[in-house]
Amino acid sequence: MTNHELRITNHKFPIGSAQWKYLIIEGAKTFDVCPDQEKTGQFAIHGLELLKWNRKMNLTAITDPLEVAVKHFLDSIAPAPVIPPSSSLLDIGSGGGFPGIPLKILIPSLSVTLIDTSRKKVSFQKHIIRTLKLGNIKARHIRAEDLAREKPFAKAFDVIICRALSSLDAFVAMARPLLAEHGMMIALKGKVSEAEIESWENLKTGKDGFSLVLKKYKLPYLGAERAIICLKRP
Repeated sequence: MTNHELRITNHKFPIGSAQWKYLIIEGAKTFDVCPDQEKTGQFAIHGLELLKWNRKMNLTAITDPLEVAVKHFLDSIAPAPVIPPSSSLLDIGSGGGFPGIPLKILIPSLSVTLIDTSRKKVSFQKHIIRTLKLGNIKARHIRAEDLAREKPFAKAFDVIICRALSSLDAFVAMARPLLAEHGMMIALKGKVSEAEIESWENLKTGKDGFSLVLKKYKLPYLGAERAIICLKRP
């Protein structure tokens, strides 16, 4: 058992407490990311508002303070090291604002667009944006396919990210029309099998092929297996 696991096995820390913020700061070191007290304070506000709104509408099944810290916030910021500062980032199926809002908090220079097909989830995203006074970020109730038909957004995003992932092929199909010429797609997944990895080979062939980088990791404290899949045109 790691030191991280030992610390959290015997304690329950409420969201926003000094200990809860410390869990995020320490856990983020796993990804070579360093959120400070101000940023973890913003994470806490996001988390508390998520649970408050969740009492009236179904935003998340994750309500335990530790799981909120790890599965929502730490998992959201795991890809931060591969995202260039000042990029335009699109978060497809953002839900409760993950991973787009935590990434915006962590990397303020990002220009972020959140989209979701659930009107109530977009309302929550807009509430968090207002509450945290975040600039250069917007939330829209729209499908990715419809966004791609709007001229300003076709091939407009440097980074397109998705955590609500049905399949990698489906994500690529949605994201490709929105991706800038030398842009990058990032898919956040749970445990991946060798069969899945083999099935992705077709994404690396043909004139529109992508370079694919797979990074496997375990969530701090909980040990759940995760994967970051980065797809980029050569």
